[in-house]
Amino acid sequence: MKKIVSLVIAAVFAVSAGAVAQDVRTDYEHSAHFEHYRTFCIVRLHASNQLVEGRLRDALTRDLTQHGLQPAAADGTCDLTVTAIGNVHNQQEYSTFYDGLGGGFGWRGRGWGGAGGQSTTIVEQIPVGTLIVDLFDSQSKQLVFRGTAQSELSKNPDKNTDKLYKAVDKMFKKFPPKQG
Repeated sequence: MKKIVSLVIAAVFAVSAGAVAQDVRTDYEHSAHFEHYRTFCIVRLHASNQLVEGRLRDALTRDLTQHGLQPAAADGTCDLTVTAIGNVHNQQEYSTFYDGLGGGFGWRGRGWGGAGGQSTTIVEQIPVGTLIVDLFDSQSKQLVFRGTAQSELSKNPDKNTDKLYKAVDKMFKKFPPKQG
């Protein structure tokens, strides 16, 4: 009986562990000629506060310059226009724990939660951060690259800063995209 309870608890932790992973995705305009882009300007950043906006600007500037682009004035003379929006929302996570799995054994008899069994469900509000970074061709005003990231946030701002930098790093890991 204790072995079954341990397996149920292990399964709950295994399922909820997947929610912690950072999900980063990118997409780009396949006909864009990224080899022609030399400069970028960050024109719009929106995040939960000015501290996060500053960190986001630093992360974007660092990654884009590491990939051969140079920052330029936001007066329309840059090749790529960068916008980024960060948002935090609460995601509900349900955890159900069973006590006294009843008189049945597994799916035989009365099944799980038969006579004498009780369950308790706990609802937790998990803060999840979402980041969207768009790169536009400054001349045509067309979107040429989009990166999105989503990750569970911590109560520790330093850990969240690390997650922000890692998300931007993952977005631009294969930047510029290869043609063909």
